[in-house]
Amino acid sequence: MLTLIKNATQIITVDTKGKNYKRGNEMKNLFPLFDHSILIENGVIKDFIPNSKKINVDEEIDASNCIVLPGLVECHTHSAFAGSRSNEFLMRLKGASYEEIAAAGGGIVSTMKAVRNSSFDDLLKLLNPKINHFISQGVTTLEIKSGYGLSFYDEIKLLQVINYFKKNSRINIIPTFLGAHTYPPEYKNDHKSYIDLIINQLLPYIKENNLADSIDAFLESSAFSYDEVDQIFNVAKKLGFNLRLHTDQFNSIGGIDLAIKHKINSVDHLEVINENDIEKISKSKIATVLLPGVSFFLDYQYAPARKLIDKNSIVALSTDYNPGSSHIPNIHLIMQLAALKLKMEIEEIISAVTINSSYALGISDKTGSIEIGKEASFSIFSAKDISEIIYNIGYNLIKYTISKGKIIYSNSELK
Repeated sequence: MLTLIKNATQIITVDTKGKNYKRGNEMKNLFPLFDHSILIENGVIKDFIPNSKKINVDEEIDASNCIVLPGLVECHTHSAFAGSRSNEFLMRLKGASYEEIAAAGGGIVSTMKAVRNSSFDDLLKLLNPKINHFISQGVTTLEIKSGYGLSFYDEIKLLQVINYFKKNSRINIIPTFLGAHTYPPEYKNDHKSYIDLIINQLLPYIKENNLADSIDAFLESSAFSYDEVDQIFNVAKKLGFNLRLHTDQFNSIGGIDLAIKHKINSVDHLEVINENDIEKISKSKIATVLLPGVSFFLDYQYAPARKLIDKNSIVALSTDYNPGSSHIPNIHLIMQLAALKLKMEIEEIISAVTINSSYALGISDKTGSIEIGKEASFSIFSAKDISEIIYNIGYNLIKYTISKGKIIYSNSELK
């Protein structure tokens, strides 16, 4: 089947010339196309056609008065959760810190209890509208982590829920195993037994049943130590998992060195990364995933995006959507925070939420940019220039979300 997307004001290709990521100054190069249409064959980008050339196709999609971007990529979310932590938000407003709330029995453990008390069907019903909400923002790839079950049964339950949507959703759903999120209460004083559970039971079962391609871990003073994560990563790497890491959010305790040692896909957070580690990570091929929604939500310092980019890092952006530290399921707001608080340029932001987020997930050979042979997934904004996406804070300018050549969301109110 041949489909033509025509009449767009601009096509923002984010072309990588086959490299499949952008680092440093490259992030400013979006390679827009004018007066062209996109030819799609069976869900894949086949060619770019001058508007003056007539071509017979099975379907046409009119993108008049719109700009076409690659489908947005959400590379770091904790969308599979139950319960509410609004009480913790009130505690923070009164001065309690994230770590103080966790020490008092709140935080991740609070959500863990809600997930453990929820059935598979309960979790399906909770997750479905969240996915649809991201689709309405032009998201065509959505990473979702486990990490709120923290037992064999409940971590597998969460991954099975995520995999249900991987098989049945209209977009790419990327499951990530985050059993090393925090220690559950029953293992609070027996870390070794919980690590044994992850290494000897969960990782082999997840691999055998193809429930996740990647694993993640939280390297933090209140979570897992360098040696503990190192032990988990050694086993996960032998099993063939991609590796990712939450690190340098509140304390810098060796996460960058560990990431480089294991040549992992991405390091995420980096609010407190130091100058030496910026130098180290910028010389690697590891993506740095920045999460300004967390800093905004916690009223906490922002990651040094400008330094990372100026040092030639591969910078991505994501919401970190979760119930406790970034209850923000809005990728457009993250883009706007990146401009206002991280001092990123608009072109850098576009690269960060498309090709570099895809690279952080290890799938940038398939998606994240508008290049011939890649997946025909697009976010089409009712705008004449990308600056309008950042300028219109609080507005969703998505006219169409297109996944694999099919319109899966449209907003008839946008002309």
